[in-house]
Amino acid sequence: MTQKKVCMLGAFAVGKTSLVERFVRSLFSDRYLTTIGVKIDKKVVRAGAGEVGLVIWDLAGEDRFQRVRTSYLRGAAGYLLVVDGTRRSTLDEAIGIHERVEGEHGTLPFVLLLNKADLATEWALDDDVCRDLDGRGWTTVTTSAKTGAGVERGFAELADMVGGRR
Repeated sequence: MTQKKVCMLGAFAVGKTSLVERFVRSLFSDRYLTTIGVKIDKKVVRAGAGEVGLVIWDLAGEDRFQRVRTSYLRGAAGYLLVVDGTRRSTLDEAIGIHERVEGEHGTLPFVLLLNKADLATEWALDDDVCRDLDGRGWTTVTTSAKTGAGVERGFAELADMVGGRR
């Protein structure tokens, strides 16, 4: 079994840590804890006909005062880019993060997670936005760390990409 380093990237408070907790431990907490620096977790997942050990680096969120240190991506096989579906501005921040990652590390496999689907009445991403993402050729998965919807699928998509199956 191979092990692959993957990173969680996105704006401040989009649910990166909650997604990791849901994926690795099947847990969710309404209590918000800010990630400082990086938190590392591991989980073995199926990728194609085999397994891949994901070493998940959960990086502190980006905001206008602190930019994600893209040096954390050295050695990463890919990343999950997380957006809060109730805050349109987090998609713009995610696009900026993606552009910086590509500029500094080249093209890496990634999956865009549109998180907080459980808050459908507050959703801020319309069909035009989704069509634009499709037009970019991005793999997107709608998720909810709270309910668990789409979480396994999002990580599985990335595992397939970095496990050499795509």
